[in-house]
Amino acid sequence: MRIAFLGLGAIGAPMAAHLAGRWHLTVYNRTARTAAEFATRHSAAVAAAPREAAEEADVVITCVPTSREVEAMLDGPEGLAAGLRRGALFLDCTSGDPASSRRIAARLAQQDVAFADAPVSGGTNGAEAGTLTIMVGGAPDTFRRAHPVLSAFGSRIEHMGPVGTGHAMKAINNALLAVNILAVGEGLAALVKAGVAPRTAVEVLNASSGRSFVSESLVPERVLTGQWPRTFRLALLEKDVGIARSLLGDVGVPGPVLELAGERLARARSELGDEADYIEAIRWIEHQADVQIRG
Repeated sequence: MRIAFLGLGAIGAPMAAHLAGRWHLTVYNRTARTAAEFATRHSAAVAAAPREAAEEADVVITCVPTSREVEAMLDGPEGLAAGLRRGALFLDCTSGDPASSRRIAARLAQQDVAFADAPVSGGTNGAEAGTLTIMVGGAPDTFRRAHPVLSAFGSRIEHMGPVGTGHAMKAINNALLAVNILAVGEGLAALVKAGVAPRTAVEVLNASSGRSFVSESLVPERVLTGQWPRTFRLALLEKDVGIARSLLGDVGVPGPVLELAGERLARARSELGDEADYIEAIRWIEHQADVQIRG
């Protein structure tokens, strides 16, 4: 089987590395040097344009920041659509939006290309370990075709429903992550100002019903240590909350909590900058409260 992988970012590169050890892999990245360095490390071929990547591929995988980039990659004489083979499988691992996924699927169906949205969760550690959770939206037959490929970098691969449901699930997941980050940051800032030692507050929280992934992993590893590595941009988390808010509106569910979270993230992004990491939203809360949550 021949696979094309487009988008070698912090998550995409380790995902593609797992594929390189199993099948013939061609990679494309907007920054050509990144693709060349990856190919040298993993014995993959390099495509000069999306069309070239797709021309011989049985499976095409995209992993870029937004659905907008996926659609742009399809267009033009050197775009993916110009190179896709009839009968190919297109898997979009981007954290995209459901409406765009349905639009892309309809477009590719005219070329007899099967499509599934397959966003991932688990961060860079999960991508490197090959233990990502993958949320797949597509027809049952498409899911069955996709499963062996996705299993190269995922340990839990779930069929969520028709096209768009994978991206819907990912958006809601990340929106809940955002709410957790903001709530935990505010709660811990208040506890520290009230006289509770930060590490004690976190340890008691994690032994109680208010614990979460944020309090159990992110806060001890990053906030208490004062380390703010850049693994996932705050700007992308804000984008995902926006997708979730749109989804709620589309299906008629009121979403005042997610609306407030989106507004708070937008303000944090404005003050911290577009390159800030998502957990730095807690550092922004610290600054507002004039306190530090440190071990």
